[in-house]
Amino acid sequence: MTGLGLVSPVGSTAVEFFDNLLEGKSGVGKLDRFDPSPFKCQIAAQVNGFDPKQYYNSKKKIKQNDLYCHFAVAASHLALADAGIKLNAEGNKVDATRVGVIIGSAFGGMQSFETAVNDLNSGGPNAVGPYTIPMILGNTAAGIVGMETGAKGPNFGVQTACATATHAFGEALRLLRNGDADVFIAGGSEAAITPLSFAGFCNLMAMNTQFNDNPTKASRPFDLNRGGFVMAEGAGVLVLETLSHAVKRGARVYCELAGYGASCDAYHITSPDPEGDGLRRAMLACLKDGGLRTDEVQYVNAHGTSTKKNDQFETVAYKAIFGEHASKLAISSIKGSTGHSLGAAGGFEAIACVKAIEKGVVPPTINYETPDPDCDLNYTPNKPVTMDLKVAISDNLGFGGHNGAVVFRKLE
Repeated sequence: MTGLGLVSPVGSTAVEFFDNLLEGKSGVGKLDRFDPSPFKCQIAAQVNGFDPKQYYNSKKKIKQNDLYCHFAVAASHLALADAGIKLNAEGNKVDATRVGVIIGSAFGGMQSFETAVNDLNSGGPNAVGPYTIPMILGNTAAGIVGMETGAKGPNFGVQTACATATHAFGEALRLLRNGDADVFIAGGSEAAITPLSFAGFCNLMAMNTQFNDNPTKASRPFDLNRGGFVMAEGAGVLVLETLSHAVKRGARVYCELAGYGASCDAYHITSPDPEGDGLRRAMLACLKDGGLRTDEVQYVNAHGTSTKKNDQFETVAYKAIFGEHASKLAISSIKGSTGHSLGAAGGFEAIACVKAIEKGVVPPTINYETPDPDCDLNYTPNKPVTMDLKVAISDNLGFGGHNGAVVFRKLE
């Protein structure tokens, strides 16, 4: 792990992001992207003040790409800069053909999709823009990141709903181990705060509707009075490279991405398995892949969406995985601060794990006020906890029963 880059509702550098998590700040506010008054939920965690112009080689490209792609390009540039890699710069010593990109999204270009539908309905077929198709595709962000950064290695997108970024990291890890590249730019990006997707989640009764007048208190993972997630947006991207490559170029190394596991619940399109079996198998596979025992894990960055079922079933899974060690774990969900950024969530949460290992401090679960008997583990309530952190695992679950887990280990 040599580079961290993100665009988020609580910060647009890894340092600012992590500092705000530790301070318990919330990025949730009144929705102003469109008129929220007809919707049951009227709040969201938006990225404010974002300007894509500073991240593109050509301003023309901005009009030809969706906001989710802009977030991905920005986060990728920031991650590469953090890693000290400039593929297009004079004197660059990194082989661009050995730098891959895996960046995914749950929705892809949702804003562009809705715009095109509205244009079609109001003006007919000729009113639809010529770049509509590439703007809405879920793989476009990876392709554009390759073009904008000069990365010419393996390049594709991953689309597993809210597990997207975690699966992107894991697949990058496998390709690095396989020798297909020396470096990967990997992560997830999302910009789906649009009327159609917002209405869909509202009618699915997945989002919190009880805190429209008190937005910062709405996302409350594992709390007894949680009532749904808060929709968010942004991008979280990591630069991963083989240790030999990082050492050869004298790179600063944060920690090691040690293992990856994936599974399917094969249970329900939206609900996790009540027994947590799919997540259990993914996390155990992740630890086995990293050569780690369950009792070596100190911190779990939970998916923790702030929905009734997810938080309860995730707790069940942790008990099944860790047994008696579950009560000794520090667990937290940063979605209390960031909201739920869907395909980008794993990106934010991986960065939180990496920074936690670097700084030796676990970020808190904010808005945790009333314990839930069904969620009776240590969720690091409201305040960060300092510890000598060496092993942290992050898990994500996606609609469709997709489970993913990645484990990070401090390099001594």
